Amino acid sequence: MSEFWLISAPGDKTNLQAWERMNTVTSKSNLSSNSKFHIPDLKVGTLDALVGLSDELGKLDSVAESVIKKIAQYIGEVMEDSKDKVQENLLANGVDLISYLTRFEWDMAKYPIKQPLKNISEALAKQVTQIEADLKTRSAAYNNIKGNLQSLEKKTMGNLLTRTLADIVHKEDFVLNSEYLITLLVVVPKSSYLQWQKTYESLSDMVVPRSTKMIAEDAEGGLFTVTLFRKVMDDFKAKARENRFMVREFYYDEKELKCEKEELMKLASDKKQQYWQPLLPACLSTSLRNGFMVPTVSGELHLAHKTEAWEHTALFSQGPLLRWLKVNFSEAFVAWIHVKALRVFVESVLRYGLPVNFQAMLLQPNRKSVKRLRDVLNVVFKHLDEVAAASIMDPGMDIPGLQLSNQEYYPYVYFKIDLSLLD
Repeated sequence: MSEFWLISAPGDKTNLQAWERMNTVTSKSNLSSNSKFHIPDLKVGTLDALVGLSDELGKLDSVAESVIKKIAQYIGEVMEDSKDKVQENLLANGVDLISYLTRFEWDMAKYPIKQPLKNISEALAKQVTQIEADLKTRSAAYNNIKGNLQSLEKKTMGNLLTRTLADIVHKEDFVLNSEYLITLLVVVPKSSYLQWQKTYESLSDMVVPRSTKMIAEDAEGGLFTVTLFRKVMDDFKAKARENRFMVREFYYDEKELKCEKEELMKLASDKKQQYWQPLLPACLSTSLRNGFMVPTVSGELHLAHKTEAWEHTALFSQGPLLRWLKVNFSEAFVAWIHVKALRVFVESVLRYGLPVNFQAMLLQPNRKSVKRLRDVLNVVFKHLDEVAAASIMDPGMDIPGLQLSNQEYYPYVYFKIDLSLLD
C-alpha cells in the first residue's frame, strides 16, 4: 500500500512513551508498519505567526503534491515506449520514494533550521513555484514537437484517398518533364480491379495503352498509375468519377516529397532525443565504409555485423527533458516531504503547546486494516482531545460547540502522504 500516515503525539522527556504505546498496539495485530519521523528543533516564533503559517503550509502542501504528480505523469508520457520502467525512475535523492520517506532526514544545508519557520516555508514555496514554471515551459516545447509529429503521422494513416503518398510513390512511377504527357494516380476499389483494367484505356481519348500499374494497396482498394495526354486530363477525371475511380490530386515533386520525409524524421528524432541520446563509448571507434560511419571494436568490425555490434556496444544517455524531469521530480518530492515535516511541527506546537515536546511517527497501514487501525489510534490517543474523540467514535453524537467540518480531524496530529503518483 502506497499510503502513509504522518502523525504526532505529545511525548515524555525522551519521547519514547508515545512511540512505544502506538507501536505496541499496532504491531500486535499487524495493522501497520511504523517508523519514527525525525524533525529537528525548529524555531517556534510567535503564536500568531504559527497560525498564519499553518494556513500557508496547507496551500503549499497541495501545490507541491500537484507539481510532483504532474512531473511523474509527464515522465510516463515521455517514456511512452518504456512505461513499465517509469516507477523505477521516480527517485528522491537517489533512492526509492518509500526509502526516502521512512528514513527522512532534514536537509540542514538547503533549509537551515536557525532561520524563522516562515523563511523556510518561503524558500520551499519559491523552489516549488520555480519548478512548476519550468515544467510548463519545457512541456510546452515538447508538446509542440509531439503535436507537429502527430499531425504528420496522421497523414501516413487513413486510406489511399486521404493519406500522404510521400512514402509510397517513386520517381520511376511517373512520366516527368513532358510537355504533352502526364501520369495520374487513381484509387480503385478492390471490387473494381477487373473493370479498371478493361476500361481505363477507353475512359477518354489519348490514354497511353498498357500504362497502368498498381503501386500500393490497402484494405479498401489499390492505387494505380495511368499515363495520358495533358489535354484530355479533365475529361479523363470526369469519366473516372462516373465509374467510381477516384483520381488523386497529386503531382510528383521530388524536392517537396524529400522535405516532407525529412521533416517527419527530424520531428521523430527530436521527440526521441528528449528521452534518450546515443553515445559512443571510449572503446568504440568508427570507420568509413561504403559511405557509412561503421562502429568498430578493437580496430575491426565486419560490415555485415555492424548493426548487431552497434546494438551491443552503443551506450545511451537520457535525453535532456527526461534528465530534467528526473532531477526536478527529486527536488520537488524532497521539498514536499519537508513541507509535511513543517506542517507536523507547526500543528503539534499549536495543538500540544510549549515547550516543544512531541514524537512524529510514520505509519504505513495494512491495506485490509485501515479502519481497524484508525479505531485503535483513536482509542490510544483519545485522552488528547476527549470531545473530538467521542464525536469520531460516535458520528451520530451531537456535541454543542464542536464543528468538525474537516473530516480528517483526529485527537492526534495527522497528515496523509499518498505515493500513488501515477494514478
